[in-house]
Amino acid sequence: KKKKKKKKSPAANNGLTKGTPSTKAEGRMLTEGSFTDYYVANGQTEPPTIPVVNLFRAEDDKTNPSLPPFPEGEIQEHPLESNVHRISSAELRQNERMQSDLYAKLRHASEVHRQVRHSAQSFIKPGIKLVDMCERLEETNRALVQEHGLERGIGFPTGCSLNHVAAHYTPNVGDDTVLSYDDVMKVDFGTQIDGRIIDCAWTVSFNPKYDPLLEAVKAATNAGIAAAGIDVRLCDVGEAVQEVMESYEVELDGKTYPVKCIRNLNGHSIGPYQIHAGKSVPIVKSDDVTKMEENEIFAIETFGTTGRGYIVEDLECSHYMKNFDAPRVPLRMSRSKNLLAHINKTFGTLAFCRRWLEREDGGSFTVHGGNGKGKQEKYMGALKNLCDVGIVNAYPPLCDVKGSYTAQYEHTLILRPTCKEILSRGDDY
Repeated sequence: KKKKKKKKSPAANNGLTKGTPSTKAEGRMLTEGSFTDYYVANGQTEPPTIPVVNLFRAEDDKTNPSLPPFPEGEIQEHPLESNVHRISSAELRQNERMQSDLYAKLRHASEVHRQVRHSAQSFIKPGIKLVDMCERLEETNRALVQEHGLERGIGFPTGCSLNHVAAHYTPNVGDDTVLSYDDVMKVDFGTQIDGRIIDCAWTVSFNPKYDPLLEAVKAATNAGIAAAGIDVRLCDVGEAVQEVMESYEVELDGKTYPVKCIRNLNGHSIGPYQIHAGKSVPIVKSDDVTKMEENEIFAIETFGTTGRGYIVEDLECSHYMKNFDAPRVPLRMSRSKNLLAHINKTFGTLAFCRRWLEREDGGSFTVHGGNGKGKQEKYMGALKNLCDVGIVNAYPPLCDVKGSYTAQYEHTLILRPTCKEILSRGDDY
């Protein structure tokens, strides 16, 4: 008898089984029709475990042509009349083809971010301990980016700042804070491929009374993105953001609050292994006439608040980062020398947190293995010493007045010669 040939399943591709997204996102202000498991359509598992590089390829990589290229971000034309020619210029398109390697790295990191955050949106619920949430999100991040020391990994610690705390909070070891129904939490995390960082954030709330606050900040971030472009002055972006943000108000417990921009927080340019690369994008009207330039990468982020609209550093510090232009300082303490060597090897000039130093792998399994060799102990004196001499900077939580509520939305974009590409845009926000 002739053996019947097995028909290949049309859903199977490169050993990947493609599914149909089925879990609708339930978070407030996430786009209607967004699925937290959207990635199963690309062959990803649920929960996600397959490195994104096994699902997509760089556009000019012909080694596995059956894989689709890394997804392109949202495309918008540059504002200003002087930029009208860009979208159809053959010469500028040729310039972009020469940058295909950079675009592939950025799109790779963006797709990792999208899949990680969609997965997180399925388990971030009232009652979860923030430390458990962060560790689960970061483990997914490490798996999908295929963490490999400074080459690929997490861009910076997972921020989960609550209520009046606007930014730079992640739980230290021993912090058992639990997320509640009435909290407003900013989830801000990053991914990086060869130092190309994607910085993207959204706000989680469960009580619909906060919807106008979230809506104001989301709309203001989109206004900032729309205003950004080649030759655009930074002050014009800030003015566009403020105009939208401050047109909203929110009623909480019978009292009406105007939504204010947090005027001393900004968006920023991003460079290789440098999360803040020199240019600040204001979110209020200012006199900064510095212009955005071709091929620059920016994180457009806005913060709205029911408080005074001005933040100060407060509470216990968790975030640290080696100074990008760190001075050469002779260190006397051997503990300081050892900690600096660990930071250089594990994080370089990327941000890190105390929780990572206390992991068995010291922040990177690839670099140190999981046998406890990388774990840092009794390091606080050495860390303070590195901060005191200017080699490492501490970034304490940034807080508005207690009792107020703050919200944040953020996307990373690149000013390509022909258009701007909002790299981190997803179907969620």
